[in-house]
Amino acid sequence: MLLHLLHTPTAGPLETGPGAPHALWAAQHAYRTAAARLGLETVRLGAPAAPAVLRDDTPAPVRKAVAASPAFLADQPSLLLRLGPGLPRERTVMFNVHLDTVAGGGPAAYDGVRFTGRGAVDAKGPAVALLAGISAAARACPSLGRDVSVLVQAVAGEEGGALGTYGTRPLVEAGHVGRVNVFCEPTGLRALTRATAAATARITVSGEDAVDDRPESGHNASVLLGFLAQHLADALGPDGPSGPPFTVCVAGLHTGTLHNKVYGGGSLLLNLSYASTAAGAAAEQAVVRALEEGLRAFTARFSGSPLFARTAADAARITRLEWEKRGLPALGGQPAWGEELLARAGVPRWPDHEPAFTCDAIWLQGVPDTFTTVLGPGSLDANRAHAAGEFVGLAELEAFAAQVAALLTTFAEDAVSARADGRTAPSGDIPPPGGAARAPLSRAAPSRTAPSRSGPSRDAPSPPLPPLPPLPSLPDRESRNTMTLEPGTGTTPEAGAS
Repeated sequence: MLLHLLHTPTAGPLETGPGAPHALWAAQHAYRTAAARLGLETVRLGAPAAPAVLRDDTPAPVRKAVAASPAFLADQPSLLLRLGPGLPRERTVMFNVHLDTVAGGGPAAYDGVRFTGRGAVDAKGPAVALLAGISAAARACPSLGRDVSVLVQAVAGEEGGALGTYGTRPLVEAGHVGRVNVFCEPTGLRALTRATAAATARITVSGEDAVDDRPESGHNASVLLGFLAQHLADALGPDGPSGPPFTVCVAGLHTGTLHNKVYGGGSLLLNLSYASTAAGAAAEQAVVRALEEGLRAFTARFSGSPLFARTAADAARITRLEWEKRGLPALGGQPAWGEELLARAGVPRWPDHEPAFTCDAIWLQGVPDTFTTVLGPGSLDANRAHAAGEFVGLAELEAFAAQVAALLTTFAEDAVSARADGRTAPSGDIPPPGGAARAPLSRAAPSRTAPSRSGPSRDAPSPPLPPLPPLPSLPDRESRNTMTLEPGTGTTPEAGAS
Protein backbone atom coordinates (compact mmCIF):
# COMPACT_ATOMS: atom_id res chain seq x y z
CA MET A 1 0.00 0.00 0.00
CA LEU A 2 2.69 2.50 0.95
CA LEU A 3 4.75 1.74 -2.15
CA HIS A 4 1.68 2.30 -4.28
CA LEU A 5 1.10 5.70 -2.67
CA LEU A 6 4.77 6.62 -3.09
CA HIS A 7 4.54 5.76 -6.79
CA THR A 8 1.47 8.02 -7.14
CA PRO A 9 2.40 11.69 -7.81
CA THR A 10 0.46 13.98 -5.50
CA ALA A 11 2.45 17.21 -5.47
CA GLY A 12 -0.05 19.96 -6.27
CA PRO A 13 0.17 22.71 -8.87
CA LEU A 14 1.26 25.24 -6.24
CA GLU A 15 4.37 23.07 -5.88
CA THR A 16 4.97 21.92 -9.44
CA GLY A 17 3.39 24.57 -11.62
CA PRO A 18 0.84 23.71 -14.33
CA GLY A 19 1.07 20.59 -16.43
CA ALA A 20 2.85 18.25 -14.01
CA PRO A 21 1.33 14.83 -13.24
CA HIS A 22 -1.09 15.06 -10.34
CA ALA A 23 -3.01 12.00 -9.20
CA LEU A 24 -4.41 12.94 -5.81
CA TRP A 25 -7.82 11.50 -6.70
CA ALA A 26 -6.19 8.12 -7.40
CA ALA A 27 -4.27 8.27 -4.12
CA GLN A 28 -7.44 9.11 -2.18
CA HIS A 29 -9.34 6.23 -3.81
CA ALA A 30 -6.52 3.83 -2.93
CA TYR A 31 -6.42 5.05 0.66
CA ARG A 32 -10.16 4.84 1.21
CA THR A 33 -10.22 1.33 -0.30
CA ALA A 34 -7.57 0.19 2.16
CA ALA A 35 -9.44 1.89 5.01
CA ALA A 36 -12.73 0.25 4.01
CA ARG A 37 -11.13 -3.18 4.39
CA LEU A 38 -10.39 -2.23 7.99
CA GLY A 39 -13.96 -1.12 8.70
CA LEU A 40 -13.77 2.64 8.07
CA GLU A 41 -16.55 4.16 6.01
CA THR A 42 -16.26 7.14 3.69
CA VAL A 43 -18.12 10.16 5.04
CA ARG A 44 -17.12 12.45 2.21
CA LEU A 45 -14.63 12.69 -0.62
CA GLY A 46 -14.34 15.90 -2.59
CA ALA A 47 -13.12 19.45 -2.73
CA PRO A 48 -14.65 22.56 -1.12
CA ALA A 49 -16.56 25.12 -3.15
CA ALA A 50 -14.68 28.23 -4.21
CA PRO A 51 -16.53 30.63 -1.84
CA ALA A 52 -15.25 28.64 1.15
CA VAL A 53 -11.68 29.25 0.00
CA LEU A 54 -11.79 32.79 -1.38
CA ARG A 55 -11.30 34.54 1.96
CA ASP A 56 -8.96 37.22 3.22
CA ASP A 57 -7.15 34.74 5.47
CA THR A 58 -6.40 32.42 2.54
CA PRO A 59 -2.86 32.79 1.14
CA ALA A 60 -2.73 34.90 -2.01
CA PRO A 61 -1.30 32.12 -4.23
CA VAL A 62 -4.30 29.93 -3.39
CA ARG A 63 -6.79 32.71 -4.10
CA LYS A 64 -5.10 33.46 -7.41
CA ALA A 65 -5.11 29.79 -8.43
CA VAL A 66 -8.80 29.35 -7.54
CA ALA A 67 -9.79 32.52 -9.37
CA ALA A 68 -7.77 31.55 -12.44
CA SER A 69 -9.18 28.05 -12.94
CA PRO A 70 -12.21 26.15 -11.58
CA ALA A 71 -10.22 22.96 -12.17
CA PHE A 72 -7.74 23.88 -9.45
CA LEU A 73 -10.02 22.99 -6.54
CA ALA A 74 -11.66 20.12 -8.43
CA ASP A 75 -8.27 18.38 -8.52
CA GLN A 76 -7.65 18.86 -4.77
CA PRO A 77 -9.99 16.42 -2.99
CA SER A 78 -9.89 15.63 0.70
CA LEU A 79 -11.19 12.44 2.27
CA LEU A 80 -13.07 12.02 5.54
CA LEU A 81 -13.29 8.51 6.99
CA ARG A 82 -14.98 7.24 10.13
CA LEU A 83 -14.80 4.11 12.23
CA GLY A 84 -18.13 3.61 13.97
CA PRO A 85 -21.23 5.81 14.12
CA GLY A 86 -21.29 9.57 14.26
CA LEU A 87 -20.91 10.27 17.98
CA PRO A 88 -20.63 13.43 20.08
CA ARG A 89 -17.26 15.12 20.13
CA GLU A 90 -16.41 13.89 23.64
CA ARG A 91 -16.44 10.30 22.33
CA THR A 92 -14.49 10.96 19.13
CA VAL A 93 -10.80 10.95 18.25
CA MET A 94 -9.72 12.62 15.02
CA PHE A 95 -6.53 11.97 13.06
CA ASN A 96 -5.39 14.26 10.26
CA VAL A 97 -2.82 13.31 7.64
CA HIS A 98 -2.01 14.92 4.30
CA LEU A 99 -1.55 12.93 1.11
CA ASP A 100 -0.22 15.82 -0.95
CA THR A 101 3.55 16.26 -1.05
CA VAL A 102 6.15 18.79 -2.05
CA ALA A 103 7.65 18.52 -5.52
CA GLY A 104 10.75 16.55 -6.43
CA GLY A 105 12.14 13.48 -4.77
CA GLY A 106 13.66 10.32 -6.15
CA PRO A 107 12.05 7.03 -7.16
CA ALA A 108 10.00 5.05 -4.66
CA ALA A 109 11.70 1.98 -3.24
CA TYR A 110 11.77 -0.39 -0.27
CA ASP A 111 14.87 -2.39 0.70
CA GLY A 112 13.38 -4.38 3.55
CA VAL A 113 14.37 -1.79 6.17
CA ARG A 114 13.35 1.62 4.87
CA PHE A 115 11.01 3.22 2.36
CA THR A 116 12.32 6.00 0.15
CA GLY A 117 10.48 8.42 -2.10
CA ARG A 118 8.58 11.66 -1.90
CA GLY A 119 6.08 11.45 0.96
CA ALA A 120 7.80 8.57 2.75
CA VAL A 121 7.90 10.49 6.03
CA ASP A 122 5.82 13.56 5.09
CA ALA A 123 3.26 12.14 5.19
CA LYS A 124 2.24 9.04 3.19
CA GLY A 125 4.21 6.72 5.45
CA PRO A 126 2.46 8.01 8.58
CA ALA A 127 -0.88 7.75 6.73
CA VAL A 128 -0.43 4.02 6.17
CA ALA A 129 0.90 3.42 9.68
CA LEU A 130 -2.14 5.28 11.02
CA LEU A 131 -4.50 2.73 9.46
CA ALA A 132 -2.43 -0.10 10.93
CA GLY A 133 -2.67 1.47 14.38
CA ILE A 134 -6.43 1.99 14.13
CA SER A 135 -6.88 -1.62 13.02
CA ALA A 136 -4.80 -2.94 15.92
CA ALA A 137 -6.70 -0.81 18.42
CA ALA A 138 -10.09 -1.92 17.08
CA ARG A 139 -9.11 -5.57 17.47
CA ALA A 140 -7.87 -5.04 21.01
CA CYS A 141 -10.70 -2.77 22.16
CA PRO A 142 -14.19 -3.51 20.78
CA SER A 143 -15.52 -0.23 22.22
CA LEU A 144 -13.77 1.48 19.32
CA GLY A 145 -16.25 1.73 16.50
CA ARG A 146 -19.17 1.31 18.88
CA ASP A 147 -18.86 3.55 21.95
CA VAL A 148 -16.01 5.61 20.56
CA SER A 149 -15.74 6.96 17.02
CA VAL A 150 -12.54 7.56 15.07
CA LEU A 151 -12.35 10.17 12.32
CA VAL A 152 -9.57 10.29 9.73
CA GLN A 153 -9.03 13.39 7.63
CA ALA A 154 -6.78 12.56 4.66
CA VAL A 155 -6.37 15.97 3.15
CA ALA A 156 -5.01 17.97 0.25
CA GLY A 157 -3.41 21.38 0.45
CA GLU A 158 -1.03 21.04 3.37
CA GLU A 159 1.99 21.73 1.17
CA GLY A 160 2.62 24.39 -1.45
CA GLY A 161 1.96 27.22 0.97
CA ALA A 162 -1.76 26.43 1.11
CA LEU A 163 -1.57 25.75 4.88
CA GLY A 164 -4.72 23.64 4.92
CA THR A 165 -7.01 26.38 3.64
CA TYR A 166 -8.78 24.10 1.16
CA GLY A 167 -8.15 20.78 2.92
CA THR A 168 -8.13 20.78 6.71
CA ARG A 169 -9.81 24.12 7.42
CA PRO A 170 -13.14 23.34 5.68
CA LEU A 171 -13.39 19.99 7.49
CA VAL A 172 -12.65 21.54 10.88
CA GLU A 173 -15.09 24.39 10.32
CA ALA A 174 -17.76 21.82 9.37
CA GLY A 175 -17.35 20.25 12.82
CA HIS A 176 -15.43 17.10 11.87
CA VAL A 177 -13.18 17.14 14.93
CA GLY A 178 -12.77 15.06 18.06
CA ARG A 179 -12.13 15.65 21.71
CA VAL A 180 -8.58 14.54 20.93
CA ASN A 181 -7.09 15.54 17.57
CA VAL A 182 -3.79 14.17 16.25
CA PHE A 183 -1.99 15.67 13.25
CA CYS A 184 0.38 13.12 11.75
CA GLU A 185 3.66 14.91 11.03
CA PRO A 186 7.29 13.91 11.69
CA THR A 187 8.01 14.62 15.37
CA GLY A 188 10.29 11.73 16.30
CA LEU A 189 7.33 9.99 17.97
CA ARG A 190 7.03 12.85 20.49
CA ALA A 191 3.78 14.73 21.11
CA LEU A 192 4.08 18.37 20.07
CA THR A 193 1.18 20.40 21.44
CA ARG A 194 1.92 23.64 19.62
CA ALA A 195 2.32 24.72 16.02
CA THR A 196 3.59 27.93 14.55
CA ALA A 197 1.94 29.91 11.80
CA ALA A 198 3.55 32.24 9.30
CA ALA A 199 2.94 35.50 7.52
CA THR A 200 4.57 36.22 4.16
CA ALA A 201 5.34 39.78 3.09
CA ARG A 202 6.19 40.77 -0.48
CA ILE A 203 8.04 44.05 -0.95
CA THR A 204 7.68 45.19 -4.55
CA VAL A 205 9.57 47.94 -6.37
CA SER A 206 7.87 49.30 -9.50
CA GLY A 207 10.24 51.79 -11.10
CA GLU A 208 11.62 52.48 -14.57
CA ASP A 209 14.25 50.38 -16.31
CA ALA A 210 17.40 51.87 -17.83
CA VAL A 211 20.09 50.83 -20.28
CA ASP A 212 23.48 49.93 -18.84
CA ASP A 213 25.14 52.89 -20.61
CA ARG A 214 22.88 55.34 -18.72
CA PRO A 215 22.21 53.61 -15.38
CA GLU A 216 21.46 56.87 -13.57
CA SER A 217 18.41 57.52 -15.78
CA GLY A 218 16.33 54.72 -14.25
CA HIS A 219 15.47 53.22 -10.88
CA ASN A 220 17.81 50.51 -9.65
CA ALA A 221 15.56 47.98 -7.95
CA SER A 222 18.49 45.61 -7.37
CA VAL A 223 20.33 48.14 -5.22
CA LEU A 224 17.18 49.25 -3.40
CA LEU A 225 15.90 45.76 -2.63
CA GLY A 226 19.37 44.53 -1.70
CA PHE A 227 19.70 47.38 0.79
CA LEU A 228 16.24 46.69 2.21
CA ALA A 229 17.01 42.97 2.55
CA GLN A 230 20.05 43.72 4.72
CA HIS A 231 18.21 46.36 6.72
CA LEU A 232 15.22 44.09 7.41
CA ALA A 233 17.45 41.14 8.32
CA ASP A 234 19.14 43.31 10.93
CA ALA A 235 16.02 45.10 12.20
CA LEU A 236 13.83 41.98 12.43
CA GLY A 237 16.48 39.44 13.41
CA PRO A 238 16.93 37.96 16.89
CA ASP A 239 19.46 40.65 17.82
CA GLY A 240 17.47 43.52 16.34
CA PRO A 241 15.07 45.87 18.12
CA SER A 242 12.05 43.76 17.07
CA GLY A 243 13.66 40.43 18.03
CA PRO A 244 11.40 37.58 19.18
CA PRO A 245 8.51 36.59 19.49
CA PHE A 246 8.71 35.85 15.76
CA THR A 247 11.38 34.54 13.42
CA VAL A 248 12.14 36.20 10.10
CA CYS A 249 13.38 34.43 6.98
CA VAL A 250 14.71 36.84 4.35
CA ALA A 251 13.79 34.77 1.32
CA GLY A 252 13.63 35.27 -2.44
CA LEU A 253 14.94 38.48 -4.02
CA HIS A 254 14.45 38.88 -7.76
CA THR A 255 14.92 41.66 -10.28
CA GLY A 256 16.31 40.10 -13.45
CA THR A 257 18.99 37.99 -15.11
CA LEU A 258 20.67 40.21 -17.71
CA HIS A 259 24.03 41.92 -17.28
CA ASN A 260 23.40 44.91 -19.53
CA LYS A 261 20.24 46.36 -18.04
CA VAL A 262 19.23 48.29 -14.94
CA TYR A 263 16.07 46.69 -13.61
CA GLY A 264 13.55 49.17 -12.28
CA GLY A 265 11.27 46.52 -10.82
CA GLY A 266 11.58 43.49 -8.58
CA SER A 267 10.45 41.92 -5.35
CA LEU A 268 11.69 40.65 -2.00
CA LEU A 269 9.91 38.01 0.08
CA LEU A 270 9.97 37.75 3.87
CA ASN A 271 8.53 34.85 5.83
CA LEU A 272 7.66 35.49 9.48
CA SER A 273 7.04 32.50 11.73
CA TYR A 274 5.23 33.06 15.02
CA ALA A 275 3.84 31.02 17.89
CA SER A 276 0.76 33.04 18.87
CA THR A 277 -1.83 35.29 17.27
CA ALA A 278 -0.48 38.26 19.21
CA ALA A 279 3.04 37.53 17.97
CA GLY A 280 1.75 37.38 14.40
CA ALA A 281 0.17 40.81 14.73
CA ALA A 282 3.39 42.13 16.26
CA ALA A 283 5.39 40.72 13.34
CA GLU A 284 3.19 42.51 10.81
CA GLN A 285 3.55 45.82 12.61
CA ALA A 286 7.32 45.34 12.94
CA VAL A 287 7.68 44.80 9.18
CA VAL A 288 5.79 48.01 8.43
CA ARG A 289 7.98 50.01 10.80
CA ALA A 290 11.23 48.44 9.63
CA LEU A 291 10.39 48.99 5.97
CA GLU A 292 9.64 52.67 6.57
CA GLU A 293 12.92 53.02 8.45
CA GLY A 294 14.79 51.19 5.70
CA LEU A 295 13.43 53.46 2.98
CA ARG A 296 14.45 56.54 4.93
CA ALA A 297 17.91 55.08 5.49
CA PHE A 298 18.27 54.28 1.79
CA THR A 299 17.33 57.80 0.78
CA ALA A 300 19.82 59.27 3.25
CA ARG A 301 22.57 56.91 2.10
CA PHE A 302 22.21 57.33 -1.68
CA SER A 303 20.67 60.76 -2.27
CA GLY A 304 24.12 62.21 -2.99
CA SER A 305 25.14 59.44 -5.42
CA PRO A 306 24.90 60.37 -9.12
CA LEU A 307 24.16 56.76 -10.06
CA PHE A 308 21.36 56.23 -7.53
CA ALA A 309 20.01 59.72 -6.79
CA ARG A 310 16.80 59.13 -8.74
CA THR A 311 16.20 55.81 -6.98
CA ALA A 312 16.82 57.46 -3.61
CA ALA A 313 14.44 60.34 -4.33
CA ASP A 314 11.61 58.04 -5.44
CA ALA A 315 12.24 55.07 -3.14
CA ALA A 316 9.15 55.51 -0.96
CA ARG A 317 6.91 56.17 -3.97
CA ILE A 318 7.94 53.14 -6.02
CA THR A 319 8.04 50.65 -3.12
CA ARG A 320 4.96 48.93 -1.73
CA LEU A 321 4.28 46.24 0.85
CA GLU A 322 1.82 43.43 0.11
CA TRP A 323 0.91 40.37 2.15
CA GLU A 324 0.88 36.95 0.51
CA LYS A 325 -0.59 35.58 3.73
CA ARG A 326 -1.26 36.92 7.21
CA GLY A 327 -3.69 36.64 10.09
CA LEU A 328 -3.40 32.85 10.40
CA PRO A 329 -3.83 31.26 13.85
CA ALA A 330 -1.06 29.48 15.75
CA LEU A 331 -1.69 26.46 17.96
CA GLY A 332 -0.88 26.71 21.66
CA GLY A 333 -2.29 26.47 25.15
CA GLN A 334 -3.54 22.86 25.20
CA PRO A 335 -5.36 21.57 28.31
CA ALA A 336 -3.54 19.52 30.94
CA TRP A 337 -5.94 16.57 30.73
CA GLY A 338 -4.70 15.85 27.21
CA GLU A 339 -1.09 15.80 28.36
CA GLU A 340 -2.08 13.32 31.06
CA LEU A 341 -3.86 11.14 28.52
CA LEU A 342 -0.77 11.02 26.31
CA ALA A 343 1.42 10.16 29.30
CA ARG A 344 -0.80 7.24 30.26
CA ALA A 345 -0.68 6.05 26.64
CA GLY A 346 3.12 6.07 26.84
CA VAL A 347 3.62 8.90 24.34
CA PRO A 348 6.57 11.16 25.29
CA ARG A 349 6.39 14.95 25.09
CA TRP A 350 8.23 17.19 22.67
CA PRO A 351 10.80 19.13 24.73
CA ASP A 352 9.76 22.65 25.64
CA HIS A 353 13.07 24.12 24.48
CA GLU A 354 12.79 22.75 20.93
CA PRO A 355 11.00 25.04 18.47
CA ALA A 356 7.72 23.98 16.91
CA PHE A 357 6.94 24.08 13.19
CA THR A 358 4.01 24.99 10.97
CA CYS A 359 1.33 22.46 9.99
CA ASP A 360 -2.44 22.18 9.61
CA ALA A 361 -2.91 21.77 13.37
CA ILE A 362 -3.20 25.57 13.53
CA TRP A 363 -6.86 25.27 12.51
CA LEU A 364 -7.77 23.62 15.84
CA GLN A 365 -6.68 26.69 17.79
CA GLY A 366 -9.62 28.02 19.76
CA VAL A 367 -11.93 25.05 19.10
CA PRO A 368 -13.57 24.51 22.51
CA ASP A 369 -13.37 21.31 24.55
CA THR A 370 -10.60 19.77 22.47
CA PHE A 371 -6.99 18.72 22.81
CA THR A 372 -4.70 18.82 19.78
CA THR A 373 -1.24 17.40 19.26
CA VAL A 374 1.18 16.82 16.40
CA LEU A 375 2.68 13.32 16.38
CA GLY A 376 4.43 11.09 13.90
CA PRO A 377 7.51 9.06 13.00
CA GLY A 378 10.83 10.46 11.85
CA SER A 379 11.91 14.08 11.69
CA LEU A 380 11.67 16.77 9.05
CA ASP A 381 15.43 17.22 8.80
CA ALA A 382 16.95 13.81 9.61
CA ASN A 383 14.54 11.97 7.28
CA ARG A 384 15.07 14.55 4.52
CA ALA A 385 11.47 15.68 4.16
CA HIS A 386 11.26 18.22 1.32
CA ALA A 387 14.77 17.16 0.18
CA ALA A 388 16.28 14.57 -2.13
CA GLY A 389 16.40 11.08 -0.63
CA GLU A 390 13.37 11.36 1.67
CA PHE A 391 12.96 8.14 3.66
CA VAL A 392 11.36 6.50 6.67
CA GLY A 393 12.28 3.28 8.45
CA LEU A 394 9.83 0.41 8.75
CA ALA A 395 10.58 0.30 12.48
CA GLU A 396 9.62 3.98 12.80
CA LEU A 397 6.28 3.33 11.11
CA GLU A 398 5.60 0.32 13.31
CA ALA A 399 6.39 2.36 16.42
CA PHE A 400 3.97 5.07 15.31
CA ALA A 401 1.24 2.48 14.64
CA ALA A 402 1.76 1.19 18.18
CA GLN A 403 1.42 4.73 19.56
CA VAL A 404 -1.84 5.23 17.66
CA ALA A 405 -3.20 1.97 19.07
CA ALA A 406 -2.15 2.86 22.62
CA LEU A 407 -3.67 6.33 22.41
CA LEU A 408 -6.98 5.02 21.06
CA THR A 409 -7.34 2.25 23.62
CA THR A 410 -6.50 4.61 26.49
CA PHE A 411 -9.03 7.15 25.24
CA ALA A 412 -11.69 4.46 24.79
CA GLU A 413 -11.18 3.11 28.30
CA ASP A 414 -11.57 6.62 29.71
CA ALA A 415 -14.69 7.27 27.66
CA VAL A 416 -16.34 4.00 28.71
CA SER A 417 -15.43 4.69 32.34
CA ALA A 418 -16.96 8.16 32.14
CA ARG A 419 -20.22 6.79 30.71
CA ALA A 420 -20.38 4.07 33.35
CA ASP A 421 -20.04 6.72 36.05
CA GLY A 422 -22.79 8.82 34.49
CA ARG A 423 -20.34 11.55 33.55
CA THR A 424 -20.05 13.21 30.17
CA ALA A 425 -17.48 15.40 28.51
CA PRO A 426 -16.81 17.99 27.11
CA SER A 427 -16.49 19.67 30.49
CA GLY A 428 -13.03 18.24 31.13
CA ASP A 429 -14.36 15.14 32.88
CA ILE A 430 -12.05 12.54 31.42
CA PRO A 431 -10.63 11.00 34.60
CA PRO A 432 -7.08 11.99 35.50
CA PRO A 433 -4.53 9.38 36.55
CA GLY A 434 -5.67 7.79 39.81
CA GLY A 435 -9.24 8.93 39.22
CA ALA A 436 -12.44 6.90 39.13
CA ALA A 437 -12.06 3.20 38.38
CA ARG A 438 -12.69 2.24 34.80
CA ALA A 439 -15.61 0.08 33.83
CA PRO A 440 -14.58 -3.20 32.16
CA LEU A 441 -14.74 -3.06 28.39
CA SER A 442 -17.13 -5.32 26.56
CA ARG A 443 -15.45 -7.95 24.41
CA ALA A 444 -18.30 -8.32 21.97
CA ALA A 445 -17.11 -8.16 18.39
CA PRO A 446 -17.73 -4.71 16.94
CA SER A 447 -19.98 -4.42 13.92
CA ARG A 448 -18.29 -3.30 10.74
CA THR A 449 -21.55 -2.49 8.99
CA ALA A 450 -23.14 0.92 9.13
CA PRO A 451 -24.60 1.07 12.67
CA SER A 452 -28.08 2.31 13.40
CA ARG A 453 -28.32 5.81 14.81
CA SER A 454 -30.77 7.11 17.35
CA GLY A 455 -30.71 10.55 15.77
CA PRO A 456 -29.37 12.45 12.80
CA SER A 457 -25.59 12.26 12.46
CA ARG A 458 -23.45 15.34 12.18
CA ASP A 459 -21.39 13.42 9.61
CA ALA A 460 -24.01 12.16 7.18
CA PRO A 461 -22.44 9.91 4.53
CA SER A 462 -21.87 11.38 1.12
CA PRO A 463 -23.66 9.95 -1.94
CA PRO A 464 -22.23 6.66 -3.24
CA LEU A 465 -19.19 7.08 -5.42
CA PRO A 466 -18.65 5.20 -8.69
CA PRO A 467 -16.82 1.87 -8.51
CA LEU A 468 -13.08 2.14 -8.19
CA PRO A 469 -10.94 1.02 -11.10
CA PRO A 470 -8.33 -1.63 -10.30
CA LEU A 471 -5.01 -0.16 -9.32
CA PRO A 472 -1.89 -1.07 -11.28
CA SER A 473 0.19 -3.82 -9.75
CA LEU A 474 3.67 -3.07 -8.54
CA PRO A 475 6.81 -4.95 -9.60
CA ASP A 476 7.16 -8.37 -8.03
CA ARG A 477 10.03 -7.36 -5.74
CA GLU A 478 8.07 -4.42 -4.38
CA SER A 479 4.97 -6.56 -3.95
CA ARG A 480 6.97 -9.02 -1.86
CA ASN A 481 8.34 -6.22 0.29
CA THR A 482 5.03 -5.25 1.84
CA MET A 483 4.84 -3.54 5.18
CA THR A 484 3.87 -6.07 7.83
CA LEU A 485 3.70 -5.14 11.47
CA GLU A 486 4.57 -7.51 14.26
CA PRO A 487 1.70 -9.53 15.73
CA GLY A 488 -0.41 -7.38 17.99
CA THR A 489 0.33 -4.12 16.17
CA GLY A 490 -1.71 -4.70 13.05
CA THR A 491 -0.84 -5.02 9.38
CA THR A 492 -1.15 -2.75 6.41
CA PRO A 493 -2.86 -3.76 3.17
CA GLU A 494 -0.48 -5.41 0.76
CA ALA A 495 1.21 -3.16 -1.73
CA GLY A 496 -0.68 -2.99 -4.98
CA ALA A 497 -3.65 -4.92 -3.60
CA SER A 498 -5.83 -1.86 -3.39
